[in-house]
Formats: sequence, structure tokens, C-alpha cells
Amino acid sequence: MTELSDEQKRDFEAAAFRRLVAHLRERTDVQNIDLMNLAGFCRNCLSNWYRDAAEAEGVDLSKDQSREIIYGMPYAEWQALNQTEASDAKKAEFEARRPRDH
Repeated sequence: MTELSDEQKRDFEAAAFRRLVAHLRERTDVQNIDLMNLAGFCRNCLSNWYRDAAEAEGVDLSKDQSREIIYGMPYAEWQALNQTEASDAKKAEFEARRPRDH
């Protein structure tokens, strides 16, 4: 197995993250509640983690700014274009599995 440098690991992690974000931007049919119910995270979680990383480095990034980075557009615009009403069953599942920080 090839030993990776810290710089290579960071570069590969960044590339994988960019690919994940691009994939989520393409899969607008997958709603955040679906992601939360299946995987325990969603696009909003990614934007929060992005903002947390920025703040850890002393960069002040707003919630709206970090969401726009993840969604590729203002969040309200993405919602208007892509968000659908969740079924009662999906809402109930979310409430049953809801992480403490949501």
C-alpha cells in the first residue's frame, strides 16, 4: 500500500468532497429529509460542517454563504426549484431518528 503524505490526503479528501457536493447538486430528486432518514446527514449538515471548518481557521462565514457554497445557489432558490413536501411517514421517521443538533 502506498504511504500518502498529509498533503496528498488533504488533496484527495478535498477532491472527494467536491465530488460529493457535485453529486448532490445533480441529484436534486433526493430530498434532504431522505438523506437524513437514510444517512443521518444532509446538504445542510455539509454546509454547517463547512462553516465550522472555516470558523476554526478564523474565517467568518455566514449560514447563507456556506449553504450557497454547498447548494451552488442561494438556499431559498434551491428550495423553490427542488424541494417537495415530505410525506407524513418521512416526517415521522425523521422525528424518530432526528440527531440532537437538528
